[in-house]
Parts: sequence; structure tokens; C-alpha cells
Amino acid sequence: MKAIILAAALLFIFPACLQAKLVKETVPYNVGEKVFKGYMVYDDQIEGKRPGVLVIHEWWGLNDYAKMRADQLAEMGYVAFAADMYGEGKATREAEEAAKLSGQLRGTPALRQRAQAALEVLKNNKLVDAKRLAAIGFCFGGTTVLELAYSGADIAGIVSFHGGLPIPEAGESGKIKAKIFVLIGSEDPSLSREARLRFREVMDMERLDWQMAVYGGAVHAFSNPAAGTDKSRGAAYDEKAAKRSWEAMKAFFREIFGETPAVKTP
Repeated sequence: MKAIILAAALLFIFPACLQAKLVKETVPYNVGEKVFKGYMVYDDQIEGKRPGVLVIHEWWGLNDYAKMRADQLAEMGYVAFAADMYGEGKATREAEEAAKLSGQLRGTPALRQRAQAALEVLKNNKLVDAKRLAAIGFCFGGTTVLELAYSGADIAGIVSFHGGLPIPEAGESGKIKAKIFVLIGSEDPSLSREARLRFREVMDMERLDWQMAVYGGAVHAFSNPAAGTDKSRGAAYDEKAAKRSWEAMKAFFREIFGETPAVKTP
């Protein structure tokens, strides 16, 4: 029932392109001996190669929300690949389990390795222009796409929706290729004032190409209707911030990818 409500909400907020005929595929891949199952989606009515966008899920895992976001990107004309960061396409609705699963990756080399492996799957898709790649992520996924950028991944840009604000490790800034765009809520309790200031200071000090959009009154998880509307919990959906942040992402993609025949102008 929750999945149906979420789908209805997202379709109302972000109407699909009626002409799009989406091809949706489960794509298995390996990182070491562990099997992962990502979600690839594209519009088969578009001819030729087009930009590819990697989607990194929230701490809940590869669930319907992450796949919905990938679908929306495909409707815009991109090839989208929703990564599986936990293996076997795992997802949970239990916060305790989500915290455990994401906690096992945060701050470890495996986080970047798994994101990079998923990026390679996207890059190798025959419909993808490998020179035009980007990555977006939500919450845990927002933190992950920043780490992917810091690793020196060959991507044009990343967009972090209400993610953490890690900074590059010593010596990493020189190899960062991606333009950085972070979207946060002004009242997000998971982001301390010190963390926000430190992030901005490092971005400027290292002369990186970065932007930050702050949405007034929004808390953590503001883009996801499934987060509910009780802001006192510290994580809640904010319709205005959700719409504005998605439109900001579209403008960012036009900047890094340009207008091409393969990608429909929103």
C-alpha cells in the first residue's frame, strides 16, 4: 500500500512524459565475489547515445523510491542506473537495519568501490555516451556521490539531495573532475552548523567547482513523500523543496551536458 501511495504522489508531483516507452532491466554485476543487482531504465523511443545518470539510494536500499527517480530521469531522455549498494538488490523498511547496512559502508573503501562499480555498469551500456556521465544520490546516497566525486571518477557532475557533507581527503582535490551541487534543508538536524561551514570553506579553499542550494524550513529527506510531513521528527517531505530541488537538478544537467538531440528539454 505504501508503494502505491508513493507512486501516486510522485506521478502527481513529477508527471511522466506520456510518449516515453521505458525499458526497465535488472542488471546483475559483481564487486569481488559479492553479487549486486542494479536497476537500468531508458526510453527506447530515443535514438542514439545519450548521457547516463547514476542514482544512489537512501539508507533504505534499492527500493521503489530510488527506482521511481531513475524512471523520471529516463523520461527526461537519460539512461539511468539505480545502483545496489548492499548486494542482491536488498532494501529494508526498518530504520535499525538501514542504519546497520549503511553504517557498514560509511567511511570505508567499500563505499567508493561499490559506487564506482555501478558507474562502470552504466558507462558500459551501449546507449550511454561515456563522456557524459553524472550521479545523483539521496541521504546516504548523497554522501556516496560526493565520495565518488572525491575519488576522481570520470563524471561531469554530481547532485546530492539532503546528503551528508564529507570533505575530500588530503591530496584528493586535484583529481576531482566533477562539478559539485549539494541541495540541503536549512533545518536538517543531521547537518551541524560546523559541518556546513567546514564544507564551504574546503570547497573554496580547494577552488572546486561547487554550488549549494539551501531550502528554507526543510529538514532531512525533504524530497521523499514517504518520509511523512512531521518535521519534528527531523526527517519529512517538503513539497516546495522537493519541486525546487528537482528543477535545480535539471538546470544543472543542462549546464554540464548541454542541449542535445538525444535529451528532451524538460
